[in-house]
Amino acid sequence: MALWTHDVLRRLTGAHSAEDAFAQIALGARELGFEYCAYGLRLPLSFTNPKTLILSSYERGWRERHLKAGCLRTDPTVAHGTRSTHPVVWSNKLFERAPQMWEEARSFGLRVGWAQSCFDADGRMGMLTLARSNDRLTRKELLAHDPMMRWLANNAHLTLAGHLGGAQAALHEPLTRRQVEVLRWTADGKPALTRFVAIRRRCARLDAIDGR
Repeated sequence: MALWTHDVLRRLTGAHSAEDAFAQIALGARELGFEYCAYGLRLPLSFTNPKTLILSSYERGWRERHLKAGCLRTDPTVAHGTRSTHPVVWSNKLFERAPQMWEEARSFGLRVGWAQSCFDADGRMGMLTLARSNDRLTRKELLAHDPMMRWLANNAHLTLAGHLGGAQAALHEPLTRRQVEVLRWTADGKPALTRFVAIRRRCARLDAIDGR
């Protein structure tokens, strides 16, 4: 494992774009026995409508179908990934509430899959999916490759989030001191009236200091 991770990390370090980095992730996936892989990054620009960026080696027909049908909203692997960082293996039971999606995916050769999500301090969620057209994922294979698959998922997020999400972070304006104070008081659960009075007093003191 050490030699493989060293080799993949060396290739990732030399990547100068998201596309180059993803190509190395896809190569790592093939070395682990998977024909396809996909990485999705959810950016918390909006609580109600987060932006999702996707890199994928899936066939073009499935990529277009998946996007057109809005499968991100119904994909059970995505639903699982938003709740847990524990890996999930594709199965009939997992897709029992999305049978059409499961049938269409299998028609494009996506019959066996594994996925794991990652979260970072910036509130971004990344998910790496590894897939292939045949040979079920046995318990023996999982035990042998699970550490490497998890490692690949985490390093895919570390590398690709930096390429894909870095520019998005610049869209957020930094919080002012007053806004930070309000958030802290809100987190402490201060009653509304007490918080309002405290904010007024605190802002008045800060304004006086700023005016000096």
